[in-house]
Amino acid sequence: MDIFGVLTLLGGLALFLFGMSIMGDSLTKLSGGKLEQILEKLTSTRLSAVLLGTAVTAVIQSSSATTVMVVGFVNSGIMKLSQAVGIIMGANVGTTVTSWMLSLTGIEGSSMVMKLLKPSSFAPILAAIGIVLMMFSKKEKSKDIGLILLGFTVLMTGMESMSNAVKPLADDERFTHLLLLFKNPVFGIAAGAVLTAVIQSSSASVGILQALCKTGAVSYGAAIPIIMGQNIGTCVTAIISSIGAKKNAKRAAAIHLYFNLIGTTLFLIVFYGINAIVRFDFIDKSVNAAGIAIVHSLFNIASVVVLFPFANLLVKMAKMTIKVEDEHASNEITMLDERFLEQPGVAMEMSKKEAIRMAELTKEAIVKAMSVLFNYDKKVAEQVIELEQKIDKYEDAIGSYLVKLSARDLSQNDSRSMSVILHTIGDFERISDHAVNIVESAKEIEDRELEFSKKALKEITIFSEAVLDIVDRSVEAFINEDYEMAKKVEPLEQVIDSLNIDAKQHHIKRLRKGKCTMELGLVLEDIITNFERVADHCSNIGICMIQINDDGYETHEYLEIIKQERYPWFEEEYKELSKKYSLSKDKDSDKKKKKNKKNDKSSKDKDKNSKDKKKEKKKNKKNKKNKKKD
Repeated sequence: MDIFGVLTLLGGLALFLFGMSIMGDSLTKLSGGKLEQILEKLTSTRLSAVLLGTAVTAVIQSSSATTVMVVGFVNSGIMKLSQAVGIIMGANVGTTVTSWMLSLTGIEGSSMVMKLLKPSSFAPILAAIGIVLMMFSKKEKSKDIGLILLGFTVLMTGMESMSNAVKPLADDERFTHLLLLFKNPVFGIAAGAVLTAVIQSSSASVGILQALCKTGAVSYGAAIPIIMGQNIGTCVTAIISSIGAKKNAKRAAAIHLYFNLIGTTLFLIVFYGINAIVRFDFIDKSVNAAGIAIVHSLFNIASVVVLFPFANLLVKMAKMTIKVEDEHASNEITMLDERFLEQPGVAMEMSKKEAIRMAELTKEAIVKAMSVLFNYDKKVAEQVIELEQKIDKYEDAIGSYLVKLSARDLSQNDSRSMSVILHTIGDFERISDHAVNIVESAKEIEDRELEFSKKALKEITIFSEAVLDIVDRSVEAFINEDYEMAKKVEPLEQVIDSLNIDAKQHHIKRLRKGKCTMELGLVLEDIITNFERVADHCSNIGICMIQINDDGYETHEYLEIIKQERYPWFEEEYKELSKKYSLSKDKDSDKKKKKNKKNDKSSKDKDKNSKDKKKEKKKNKKNKKNKKKD
């Protein structure tokens, strides 16, 4: 093999690895985190975990990626070790799909059907379809499918290139002698493990071995130990991923290692034990790509079948190995694990969950702040302050994590979700700040023993109900990605703006009449200002969701359109909410009651007058009769 052959081999290997990476990344992007969500949720039974691990790995074409995700899930506390075992077992079975796909390069035959099954025949067609989808399709999913097809073509081209480059090695005695060394199980396992650890992919190392089979110099006796070693080498990725993780994440990586070590040991003992007695005829025969796929599949499936009943034992072994408590401080924001950044769909799902948790904490803070305002409780006030501090941490952690994630290749939906979260977490944090301000006002009222008039208290109650309503609407819209609910936030915000003006005017009237003091007025001013600011931030959240979903206008532009157009749905919602949260409704009801009393009194007077008139008529008639008699 000359220098040009080496260069061809390296170029083929580069194309092979690049094609595998492109195809795997595109498949992951196309799934949009859905497979990973299923992986996270539907692992109630160990058998379902094995099947799901197999399915996910078959789709994303990487057992290492699946295992790293599992380590991340366990580290975040989303998944238990008992669930992780099944997925790790399934990942080993799922990775065999790649070897079967690559075995297509070994198809030989002169018939039309056999020729069409060769990658060299159908790969160009797939490449043509892929490039058309990439260049002319406007749909993101179609472009992702195009990338998958192109990745597969590049993968197969690299495989063919490697296979053609190593063909001359068939006549090289040094290469043949090297392969004889690998018949020794120890050397074969070591070679497979090192190769896989270096390139970080068992699927890729199996592909390289399948390419070497084209020389005809690789026997089953040399291939089997190498395949066993490849399964051990793939554990390196999970082990590296678990560095710096919590103890359970390290245990998950240990389970992966123990599973492959025990499976390899048992397989080799049984295989070579039987071979020593019976002597398999195929040991010295040349292996082809399909033969490697068969060995790879049999080994992984047999390992799962044998070790499946002993899954709990693997968990115990991992716990016995890793006993040290390495995390004393509990971090509440556990889902933002940097391991997920390699799987952007998963990372985005984790970010959504933490952002939802932040929104829920914000709502909890404002609800508790309102309760303290009407009935001061020191413990509840302290809880609001603690919540605000947590929310600050959430904002920092989510923001930093999404900045890192923004450098990855995200789907259109994930990009939209990221924009919404990045634009709204600041508003949620500011709402929690206003919750603390409200608590401080409540404390001032308590410390100074201030007391609002009945009318002022009623107005604050109505105002607070409107604020709680708008917070509830904005949080619900954010959590459920409900854009219709988001549209209902702005009408209520404008009602709250009116409440703010009305509350101040009513206060000035009470102040003139001497029913309120300047001291109370300053506290009231602080409270209603914070109420109004909370509503403003809720409005920002609602408008942000609408404009990002519509790929439309800026916030101020949207508000201008709303004010100018005054859409019928907006007007109707505004009128309904104005009636519901009117500060003058109590006065109106009092006026109605007075009017009704007045009407009742006047009607009684009328009745009395009519009775008196009737009496007078009767009296006059009687007098007339008496006169006639006289």
